Amino acid sequence: MTQWEKLRQLPAVYRQQLHELYDRDALPMDVRHYLSAWIEKQEWQRAARDHDLAMVLFQVLLENLDIQHSRFVQEESFLLQHNIRRYKQNFQRYLDDPCGLASTILWFLEKEKEILQSADLAEQVQFLCVEQEAMEMDSQQDMERKMAGLRNEVQCMEHTMICLEEQQDEFDFKFQTHKMEAVVDEPMKKEQMKVLQSLVNRLNDCRKSTLSDLNKLLDRAEELIDLLVKKELVEWQRRQQKACIGAPDNVCLDHLEKWFTCMAVCLFQVREFLSKLDELVGKVSYDNDPIKAQKPALQRRADTLLKDLLKSSFVVETQPSMPQGKGSLVLRTNVQFSVKTRLLVKFVEQNHIMKVNVSVDRYRRFNVLGTKSKALNMAESQSGGMVADFRHLLNKQMMIFFFGLSVELQASSLPVVIISNSSQQQSAWASVLWFNMLSLDTKDVKFFANCPAATWPQFGEVLSWQFLSATKRGLNDDQLEMIALRLFGKQRDYDNCKVAWSKFSKENSPDTFWVWFDGILVMVKTYLEQLWRDGLIMGFVSKGKEKSLLKKKQRGTFLLRFSESVIGGITFSWVEYDMIGEPSIKTVQPFTKVDLNQIPFHEIIRNFQILESDNIPENPLLYLYPNTPKDEAFGKYYSDKTGGKAPNQLVVMAVCYWSCRNTLEAWSPMPSDMAQGEGLEPINGLCGEAAEQNGDPHPLNSPRDSPLQTFHPDPMLSGSDAGPQDLLMYLNNPNLLADLDHSVMLEDDQVLPDFSLQEFNCLAPQTCGSIFQ
Repeated sequence: MTQWEKLRQLPAVYRQQLHELYDRDALPMDVRHYLSAWIEKQEWQRAARDHDLAMVLFQVLLENLDIQHSRFVQEESFLLQHNIRRYKQNFQRYLDDPCGLASTILWFLEKEKEILQSADLAEQVQFLCVEQEAMEMDSQQDMERKMAGLRNEVQCMEHTMICLEEQQDEFDFKFQTHKMEAVVDEPMKKEQMKVLQSLVNRLNDCRKSTLSDLNKLLDRAEELIDLLVKKELVEWQRRQQKACIGAPDNVCLDHLEKWFTCMAVCLFQVREFLSKLDELVGKVSYDNDPIKAQKPALQRRADTLLKDLLKSSFVVETQPSMPQGKGSLVLRTNVQFSVKTRLLVKFVEQNHIMKVNVSVDRYRRFNVLGTKSKALNMAESQSGGMVADFRHLLNKQMMIFFFGLSVELQASSLPVVIISNSSQQQSAWASVLWFNMLSLDTKDVKFFANCPAATWPQFGEVLSWQFLSATKRGLNDDQLEMIALRLFGKQRDYDNCKVAWSKFSKENSPDTFWVWFDGILVMVKTYLEQLWRDGLIMGFVSKGKEKSLLKKKQRGTFLLRFSESVIGGITFSWVEYDMIGEPSIKTVQPFTKVDLNQIPFHEIIRNFQILESDNIPENPLLYLYPNTPKDEAFGKYYSDKTGGKAPNQLVVMAVCYWSCRNTLEAWSPMPSDMAQGEGLEPINGLCGEAAEQNGDPHPLNSPRDSPLQTFHPDPMLSGSDAGPQDLLMYLNNPNLLADLDHSVMLEDDQVLPDFSLQEFNCLAPQTCGSIFQ
């Protein structure tokens, strides 16, 4: 397969590069197409140096064009006849310079090979890399195609400048020869002047054509700079802004650096072309010289484009952040933080040092402590980019300046929040979230003066990002729906619902949504990350949804959910069935960091037990919803794989006498998730903290050391109808109430307490029998 045939079979993006390559008359595409086999067999590289070989190939080329012309005459292809005849006439200009024709054809063949190599490389990269978003790929490919087209135009311009210089040298040589010969014969002198005038006219036309091509080249450069700065860079900045608040967006700068560098190189070459024109004018000039008239405007335009490009190329690659902070953009006074800047125009060779200076917004009264000036270099960048990495004690938003060449560059970080105490971290991060979720203007200093509301799709996505960035697992649709239900109540569609800033994180308010949500996030990140990441925690599920899920499952099916009333609390609920097969949902009071600090949650689930009426301990948690056996779900987390209790392992246990549960329920109106309308199911059992309230840290260790007769009632139970003596009688002899009339059983939707196990983790290791002798 010939090279030309391979090119014709490339994807559209590379065929477009081919069209742009042949969008000129130096070598018409028709000639390349019809003579493709012959052209690719010739030694053009040798012909570019060998005048005799070049002349032979030149003559053969003209003969082949005659053959094609005859063919089109026979086929009555009028248009093709015309084109081939015109092409042959144009090639006549190489009669005196056949090596120039060979160089031109060789250049086109090399450009074709570059297109083929680019296509091959792209195919290999596509095979090796992870599949990217189709839209992003299309955008990148489109930009790559445009950049390749610009590079081709610059290279063609370089070839044009060479031809212009050669043409000027030819005129200059003949003109100087004419002056030295001092021809006396008037007719001969007139003939020589006619030739010189013809050469001047050709030179003038060539200069005009070159200036026109330069102007078109700057048009293309301006179009690409506009696309690069106003679209690609803006999209990256928005991705970075979202990434700062947890979005999994790609903020790699490699593509932008490649494109910015390509643009800068092309513009620097244009400036070299303009300098070359000055040099040519210095050697040969004449009246109405187009270079003198047009070059100054071209120079100003090229300098302006380069200046705009460089100004936009200086960015903050890594936003200000503290090493131990929760996220970027929240800084603490007198605590070191870091920020990295990057120049997207990559200067491999420099003849001077380019420095970056740090300063503070002039309207802010803060100081920069530490190194204020650093040189841009490649040593601090893993990708080889031009970066300056700062580590400072800084008390306010920073501004970075770059002095180099003849233009001052400036890049600003996103707005930062300064705190003086770690207790302000939560509210500070809320402000960062809200601003970067909603504000497209990163310099909007009055944003919170008239704070906009967030739509639910925006807000829900940001909430999911918080879990995704902290634990590598975001929120699913069901979890987000529960949060929406909490915020807006039951709605057919939440897309049009909005969350106000005051509802999200109102200043000086302890019960905002963010306080609740962040408390859960911190708990999960600190104590439950692996369980959450493995999908074992349902988490955000309403009490009503919990009931509908569990009541259809087999006995002992349980799920894990976050409390709606206890900040940073997690609980579990399971389903039981009574004698007639009616389901009831049991729930324990939420565990918080106080509990999870002392015993891992998976061990709580593993060792949780209740005592039936015969003092037989039983773990009611059998299957993690929907139907995974408990040990299969949590087994890999157990510290002791044998199933027995490890040395010094804590026992988590609830005392539960089913025969008299209603009496205990009436005596135990403890705070529960019902306070927030969760609708807890009837719960049976004695809360562990009841004994702890006596001040005895081990109330159940030994009946002799801590007799039940010494029980003191909880002050919170003073309003109960049952007195302490009734409870004392029950605890000493639970069978007294075994025949209680079950007609007084509570309905499922009545307000009842959760089990409270927060104090059971202080029990010493022991068997159930030794506890309840």
